[in-house]
Amino acid sequence: MWRINRIALGALLSIVITFYQIEEVAAQSSATGVKNVVLIHGAFADGSSWAKVIPLLEARGLHVVAVQNPLSSLEDDVAAAKRAIALQNGPVLLIGHSWGGVVISQAGTDPKVAGLVYVAAFAPDDNESLVDASKAFPPTPGLAEAKPDAAGFLALTAKGIHEDFCPDLPLAERKIVLATQGPWAASCTTAKISKAAWKVKPSWYIVASEDRMINPDLERKFARTMKATTLEVKASHVPMLSQPKQVADFISEAARKVSPQ
Repeated sequence: MWRINRIALGALLSIVITFYQIEEVAAQSSATGVKNVVLIHGAFADGSSWAKVIPLLEARGLHVVAVQNPLSSLEDDVAAAKRAIALQNGPVLLIGHSWGGVVISQAGTDPKVAGLVYVAAFAPDDNESLVDASKAFPPTPGLAEAKPDAAGFLALTAKGIHEDFCPDLPLAERKIVLATQGPWAASCTTAKISKAAWKVKPSWYIVASEDRMINPDLERKFARTMKATTLEVKASHVPMLSQPKQVADFISEAARKVSPQ
């Protein structure tokens, strides 16, 4: 009888030890970063602008969602981002490109957002719009190629796409960017955020040194102001398409280092 009880006790202890080992691994995993990445595209684009980065992030064990912004207003884009954030199982690293930086600066105050990554993006301060945040710097060549339609939506000309938006991509890829661009409501340029999330959340920033849509010096200023961990790449406005590995590596490192909230 004692032998049987001793065997049963040993089995029970083995189960308990295994349970605590699993708990310890889970605790270590949760303490070393976040697993959910939500990608927010910019103006004149759609979720496919992250197509090269997504598989690289997933290969690192991250769960990735690319939001399809309506680009109809700041409120609409923030609402789309927050819906995606709400669906994630756990804390989120929120990534924004270009206009997407304005969106994450507002949506990033969500309590599930643990950190922010700006990729050649605008980062307005409290009660600032994209225009407000940019006024101290000269306009870039690409802005002249944004043409309004009768409904008040802006689209880039073919010249703007090929020469300013993504000149470092192969011709075939530039044609796809042109064909899939998302018209952007002109009213977005003056829409003000309320509270800048980067003031209270850890932030990372990728500067595109050859950007012809956002002045690279403005990008550097954003990065300095938010005291962001910064990477500068020799790329056009779309480093996630022209330098996807560098962008994926940077996002992965941010996901690993950010503390879950």
